[in-house]
Amino acid sequence: MPASRPAAIQVPGRRLVRRLCVCVVAIALPAGAPAQVTGGNEYLQRMDRDGDGRVGLEEYLAWMSYGFDQRDRNGDGVLDGDELLGGRGQPVTRLQHRAALAERFHRQDADGDGYLSARELLAPPR
Repeated sequence: MPASRPAAIQVPGRRLVRRLCVCVVAIALPAGAPAQVTGGNEYLQRMDRDGDGRVGLEEYLAWMSYGFDQRDRNGDGVLDGDELLGGRGQPVTRLQHRAALAERFHRQDADGDGYLSARELLAPPR
């Protein structure tokens, strides 16, 4: 008797997958979350601490480090395995985290002027 073949797996269409992702995100985010940003100019304004209309590296690092700071429960400047998303992995130091952010900043700085505009902030990663 030949072995039976498994039933074909149905893969949802892209449109359905997008809708499911939107629903999951909508449920996960609290209504009126204070960090919620609706446009590029608003995003720039929140990051632009000195009000000069552009975001420098230090402003970017300060804004983008909030996640590290929240996860570093013991405040030692290192995200240990239990502090990482998923609860495991290699430890990450604050210095390593900032270096990765600085690299991302420089890739996003399309015109190379040392600052990010609203357009550069919202551009897809380079």
